[in-house]
Amino acid sequence: MMHLLLGVAAENGSITLSIRKLLALNGLGREDFRARFVDGTSARLDCLTAGDCDAVPLGQPQDFVAMRRGYRLLGFSTDAVPEYLYTVTAARREWAAANHDALVRYVRALSSAFKFIRDPANRAKVVRTIVETTGFAEGNAQLTLALYFEPDRGVLPKAGEINLKGMEQVIAMMGEGGILAPPLPAAERFVDLQFLQAAGIQ
Repeated sequence: MMHLLLGVAAENGSITLSIRKLLALNGLGREDFRARFVDGTSARLDCLTAGDCDAVPLGQPQDFVAMRRGYRLLGFSTDAVPEYLYTVTAARREWAAANHDALVRYVRALSSAFKFIRDPANRAKVVRTIVETTGFAEGNAQLTLALYFEPDRGVLPKAGEINLKGMEQVIAMMGEGGILAPPLPAAERFVDLQFLQAAGIQ
């Protein structure tokens, strides 16, 4: 029996766990594939194109590069894990308490930035900024924004808010990967909404 050779990130990392869930949605169990550790999306693209991996999870813009080379998109991780907290801005509680006003101004500015990014009227400016700051080709920048927002896949917050369900999913996956031992902590243990609330965001 042939087994799919899947190039993945860390064995118990969120990318690997998400991809396993995606494969399971399509009828593939752990017995149907072998995993190979390949660190970084660029290295995984190389593994795919060299024929050393049958399938790999890719971020942007490597996924677009692969599709232009004739590789097929098999699915989105958000199909399997629709609510997930991808990035956060964290601060020490002591520092946050001592710098309350500055932190409220910061999250207010962050909120404005997310609103700007999401406004279709600003698409050209956002594309230009992505190109200037990341070196993406303009076409890849446009495709990335379309991937995130057409339809909206919840990758970026609307106004800097924290998705507690997404945080719960992070904790659940850390438990699944053996990084956290049960009983798993509540998301509220790690989230302090007072600064977002003071800024009128959440």
